[in-house]
Amino acid sequence: MKETLSKKVIVSLVTLSLLLLLTAPALAATANERITSSVHVVRDMSKEEDVGAMADLVKSAKGVVIVPNYVKAAFGIGGARGEGLILRRDPATNTWFGPGFLSVTGASIGLQIGVQSTALLLVVTNQKGMDRFYGDKFKLGADIDIAAGPVGRSAGAATDVNLQASIYSYSINKGLFAGLSLSGAMMTTDHDINATYWGTSINSFCPLRLKGNFPYNPLTKAFLS
Repeated sequence: MKETLSKKVIVSLVTLSLLLLLTAPALAATANERITSSVHVVRDMSKEEDVGAMADLVKSAKGVVIVPNYVKAAFGIGGARGEGLILRRDPATNTWFGPGFLSVTGASIGLQIGVQSTALLLVVTNQKGMDRFYGDKFKLGADIDIAAGPVGRSAGAATDVNLQASIYSYSINKGLFAGLSLSGAMMTTDHDINATYWGTSINSFCPLRLKGNFPYNPLTKAFLS
């Protein structure tokens, strides 16, 4: 029963919040697509049997990053790129803010052989991790610690028993859900999409910093129930 509720909590992250963001006026098509695709990513992950550990982390997270399509580059290049969004959680009020839009580029070494693309979900567990998203760009594993996310029915099943990483990353591709190492990948603020979505008068990750000043409050209490 608890595992089922955890999965429902994850679905609430998107279905009761990101869909609400689609009502924003002057929404760029690319932002719209990212939000819609993020809905599908979280729904797909919530159906997996081993998602309980991720659900436990998300419920106390500082933030969540969703990249619907992390694509492996052409043969011989060995890189990958994806575009996504980030939401920030205020632990004092259990309120979520965002989205901020971003891109991720890096080596495709974490992708399994034969896999050309995958969806990513990153759980930001502490303030040190969130602070990195307030700048223009940073490198995972170099500027901030990251680890493949634990899988299983609860976070207690993690190989990293102390769960000390600032960010945990997950992937899903064709029904295969797993933790994925993204060490070495670069996170970059998508200034153009942020400006279009939120307006040119605000800074890139202002929606992640401020409390209560934006009309599209992303998440609901159901996410943390």
